[in-house]
Amino acid sequence: MSEEPKPELIIKPKVEALLFATDRPVAATKLAQIIGDTDARVVKKAIELLRREYDEQGRAFQIEEIAEGFQVLTRPEFRECVTKLRRSAVESRLSQAALETLAIIAYRQPVLRVHVEGIRGVQAGELLRGLMEKNLVKIVGRENVVGRPILYGTTRRFLEHFGLKSLKDLPKMEEVLPAPRRPAGPMAKEGPPQSAEPGAGTGTDAAAAGQPAPVQKDEK
Repeated sequence: MSEEPKPELIIKPKVEALLFATDRPVAATKLAQIIGDTDARVVKKAIELLRREYDEQGRAFQIEEIAEGFQVLTRPEFRECVTKLRRSAVESRLSQAALETLAIIAYRQPVLRVHVEGIRGVQAGELLRGLMEKNLVKIVGRENVVGRPILYGTTRRFLEHFGLKSLKDLPKMEEVLPAPRRPAGPMAKEGPPQSAEPGAGTGTDAAAAGQPAPVQKDEK
């Protein structure tokens, strides 16, 4: 009769699956409770088998014991490239306000800050700084008027971030940009939109070309 496999061999795949499914250290006792019909001692033996396999196969990760638990972590020699990936993932999480601002710049570039604020109806300084820190927006020049205000445009990183070959691949403006906010009260003007000022970007926009809406501060 053939011998029955050792308990640690039986539960080894389950231990591995559980460790891969979590991003926090898990105690051996907790793993044993989840698997059932085993104990922490057997779980630790299974972890040792997995560690040996990873070392022999030259895997890029290992099982480390930290904070009274076990966790699968990238080996130290690969942490630099993994950090870059995580940083990129963080960059991809943009707020709705940042996305709206970015869309306005993409379609109106080169565009002045005052025109971005006129379309959204809120201050854009902090959002612009954040987008520039993420390398999605850059300074592309200055308007040739008194004070020479800064003109903003998108970067190559912007195209990479949204999977675009060029700005020609942007979806239709109506699908992305919010409706222009016209000023209320006696300052509001009726009639068709006026033409955009030179250097305010392509196309026309009622809010950008006419009276800008009252500027308020974005809620954080």
